[in-house]
Amino acid sequence: MQKIYFVVVGKIKESFYTEAVQEYVKRLARFAKVEIKELPEGVNPEAEADGILRACKGYVIALAVEGEKLSSEKLAKRLKALTDEGKEVTFVIGSSCGLSDRVKQAADFRLSFSDMTFPHQLMRVILAEQVYRAFMINAGATYHK
Repeated sequence: MQKIYFVVVGKIKESFYTEAVQEYVKRLARFAKVEIKELPEGVNPEAEADGILRACKGYVIALAVEGEKLSSEKLAKRLKALTDEGKEVTFVIGSSCGLSDRVKQAADFRLSFSDMTFPHQLMRVILAEQVYRAFMINAGATYHK
């Protein structure tokens, strides 16, 4: 079974975000083993970098505004290829201060969801939903319209 890691910096403060992430993780359980590694916030992105890099496994996808934008279908295709190769996948979401250049450069791929900035807590929900959507696309399910 595919292993997916979400390496995230900081704690979610609002319960509705936590509940939404948990719902998508529960839905993903039929496709992948998902583990969320929540790391403490540092004084700046560089201070968080070592902990992030230690927590990453397999193919690393860092969320970064300057990264490449993919459609849901293209993300699904990329995840399918990684699954077919037997690779674990780690998605990295930095703190509200962003990610250090060191983490971005160490990543195998930098993914951007938009040119806009989103709260990092909300980004966890968006990412979890899009990963779920990708697996549903790959399963040929009707979830994705």
